[in-house]
Amino acid sequence: MTNTDPRPLFIRALDQTQGLIDTIGPDELSRPTPCPEYDVRTLQAHLLSVVARINLALTGGDPLSIPKVTDSPDIAGTWKEHRTALDVTLADDSILGRICKLPFGTLPGAAAIGAYTGELTTHSWDLAKATGRLDQLDDELANQVLPMVSQFLPAEPRGGDIPFGPVVPVADDASPYDRLAAWQGRQP
Repeated sequence: MTNTDPRPLFIRALDQTQGLIDTIGPDELSRPTPCPEYDVRTLQAHLLSVVARINLALTGGDPLSIPKVTDSPDIAGTWKEHRTALDVTLADDSILGRICKLPFGTLPGAAAIGAYTGELTTHSWDLAKATGRLDQLDDELANQVLPMVSQFLPAEPRGGDIPFGPVVPVADDASPYDRLAAWQGRQP
């Protein structure tokens, strides 16, 4: 991580995710996503957990107390409730240095925000890919997230404790999201 405040980029990832969640219709919920374990509905339910987990981690709680998937009859409404709480948390500058327990380790708040920026950006691509909304993605967000993800997610080893498939080769001129997805073992 650099000394740059990670919150503006994180907020862009949150906004992008929210924009996709807000536009997904009931007829799209059973579509498969690039995440083999999730269809669109389950991926959205996972994103509810993600937004709740980062808020809990940044406020000193144990994010593992929240299940990996938190379903709701109103995904968009529940997302907005979690997002409102997270926005309050993000306004506190002290969270950047606060040590946070995460599912994958213990990090300062700034690094935790960076990690979750990568997760949200990638899952936004998953939703956009599954629902045909790739045109709604912010390419500059992916351009900024890819170096962070590639720094903290090694090319090898993969599998086991590192729940990503092998890096998928892509052309040098592949789109920012295709490069990001491929780095994380997804087929663009």
